[in-house]
Amino acid sequence: MTYRAEYIWIDGTEPTARLRSKTKVLADGAELPDWGFDGSSTNQAPGKASDCVLRPVFTCPDPIRGGDDVLVLCEVLLPDMTPHKTNTRAQLTSVAERHADQESWFGIEQEYTFFKDGRPLGFPVGGFPAPQGFYYCGVGADEVYGRDIVEAHLDACLTAGLAISGINAEVMPGQWEFQVGPGGPVEVADQLWIARWLLYRIAEDYDVSATLDPKPVKGDWNGAGAHTNFSTRAMRSGYEPIITACEALGEKADEHIAGYGAGIERRLTGMHETAPWSEYHYGVSDRGASVRIPWQVEAEKKGYIEDRRPNANCDPYVVTRLIVGTCCEALEKAGQV
Repeated sequence: MTYRAEYIWIDGTEPTARLRSKTKVLADGAELPDWGFDGSSTNQAPGKASDCVLRPVFTCPDPIRGGDDVLVLCEVLLPDMTPHKTNTRAQLTSVAERHADQESWFGIEQEYTFFKDGRPLGFPVGGFPAPQGFYYCGVGADEVYGRDIVEAHLDACLTAGLAISGINAEVMPGQWEFQVGPGGPVEVADQLWIARWLLYRIAEDYDVSATLDPKPVKGDWNGAGAHTNFSTRAMRSGYEPIITACEALGEKADEHIAGYGAGIERRLTGMHETAPWSEYHYGVSDRGASVRIPWQVEAEKKGYIEDRRPNANCDPYVVTRLIVGTCCEALEKAGQV
């Protein structure tokens, strides 16, 4: 008897990395071994020294193949077993471990857009649909496009045991969102990468592609983000740590913008529920702010914050690393842990 393991990893494509995968057939009961691949074909090695190593770090049931088959998220290592320079997970784990006592939680809202025949799903040939307004959380064939793919993706994520906490249609036709979390920084990032892979793979069956482009259509159309909800134990217990975290994010705004996804200036224009990429401010119930404090958090004087800046195409390992490093260091310095 055998089972199939789909080894999944993040490549070295710039400015936005892509997902790659290949299948290994293993004897029933065999443990997942380290594996390898041709890094010269994934922008991760030169041809004269092309070997890269795949080390399994997260495994879940394969909802597409079923049975005993599994999906295997891997880190990329060099042959000497040190992290590859594209291995942003390794950079996150050291920061997450350093601040583990603060019990950081994340929830990431992944927006994406379906495309078919070179245009967003629901856009007519050679033109545009009705303006934005009725598509967000809409219902009906004239407002929602791609729901069958979205439902299949949700089912797959739940079958895989991922912490998917919701889905909804977004502001532009063919644009959707799913949420991953709550969970720790490494856990949420791992599961978001697997959920992305499942999205691309399931859309294949419908001859549709899914893109994380932060501004898939120019003009008066919303971009696509990955709004990131964050809290620590102290933030979940009091309001002063929430303000400390918001202020700290402002002090390192440039560093965060640089790590929040390629093309961020195309999306963060100050319009379409965004703050300008070159400015920083936070506010209560303000979807035009860089960081939003939900109204109920102010009312209850405890809870979480929402960083609205990360792009849909962000690397969640980078985003969670930056937020944990910035906020947890500030809270520790302020004695609010």
